[in-house]
Amino acid sequence: MKLFIQGRQQTFAVLKEKITPTDETVWFHCASLGEFEQGLPIMEAIKKHYPTYKIIVSFFSPSGYEIKKNTPIADAVVYLPMDTRASARKFVALAHPTMAFFVKYEFWPNYLFQLKEHKVHTLLISGVFRENQVFFKSYGNFMRKALRCFDHIFVQNKNSEVLLKDIGITNVTVSGDTRFDRVSHQIEQDNTLKFMDEFKGDSLCVVCGSTWPEDETVLLPFINTSATIKFVIAPHKMDIGKIDAFQKKIKLPTLKYTQLKDTGATLASTSVLLVDTIGLLTKIYSYADIAYVGGAMGNEGLHNILEPATFGVPVVIGKNFDDFPEAERLQSLAGLFSIKNAEECTQILTKLAKNAAFRDKAGMIAGHFVNSNTGATHMVLNYFKDNQN
Repeated sequence: MKLFIQGRQQTFAVLKEKITPTDETVWFHCASLGEFEQGLPIMEAIKKHYPTYKIIVSFFSPSGYEIKKNTPIADAVVYLPMDTRASARKFVALAHPTMAFFVKYEFWPNYLFQLKEHKVHTLLISGVFRENQVFFKSYGNFMRKALRCFDHIFVQNKNSEVLLKDIGITNVTVSGDTRFDRVSHQIEQDNTLKFMDEFKGDSLCVVCGSTWPEDETVLLPFINTSATIKFVIAPHKMDIGKIDAFQKKIKLPTLKYTQLKDTGATLASTSVLLVDTIGLLTKIYSYADIAYVGGAMGNEGLHNILEPATFGVPVVIGKNFDDFPEAERLQSLAGLFSIKNAEECTQILTKLAKNAAFRDKAGMIAGHFVNSNTGATHMVLNYFKDNQN
């Protein structure tokens, strides 16, 4: 809460410092880190094709801001002030964007009204709509008015387009999710990590990425009874106390990444590697035979399943993923498996580990799923090219 309040107090000062009245700017608003990843391919494309534009990124949550406040893609990274008429008016005046992008679920009426008043082209990208949202209720007129401020809405699926058309909104394109474009390029990069080459060797490797304590609880029984499998655990939060506590529960030889240079133990004889640093997970996924992606056992929100899927790796997740259409679609194709408890987790991981044909087929489905859903970035960039003020 302290970061939430203090960060917003600095927003206008940062904009005054970083953005001049004569700058051409593009504004991206993201709720948190996941939405930033969806906006990033568009930011990169604009930076490449229009290098004179300054990019402003705003966040609602501290978790997104604190991780990306120094991202080189943006010229100014700020918290979005609360959605009041005065704050929205001041923010839009200082940012004076040529175009504004809101990502996925971000609908802030006063900001949208101000952008429309200033005739700023405003887009929603990677949007997802569901029948239970307020826009589709009898009492949702105010939010429908805000929704109509978007000049164009790019949605992830056909169902979203149909729902919007039912309330008279037709400026909609089914583009898919921009994250598919981002992760699909990762397979073309050099993903070599020497410590992973040594650690994995010829063993089967399960990579558990962006885990929370709820995920680690259901994974632990399988880990402790699978001495022939290599495990990489990359917690979402770098909480040293919690990582150390989890390490004590693991019965197999375990090392933390930050201990690699300080210990005489070899990676080849280590069964579990705890990654207690950030920035390595995407490349580590390229070594996985099976991936577990955290966030869906609790209520934190499912993390990025597309990162392992792009490498042709079958994905296991928790039970709470209703707001993640990409997970629902991949599950329906049998490239992703959802579990409710430790017993189910052990069952599906055992099957994937022991049945190579089953594992390979699920991985092939996952890889094809990513490859066949690219193109959203190109659609949005074309719109940007055609509609600059």
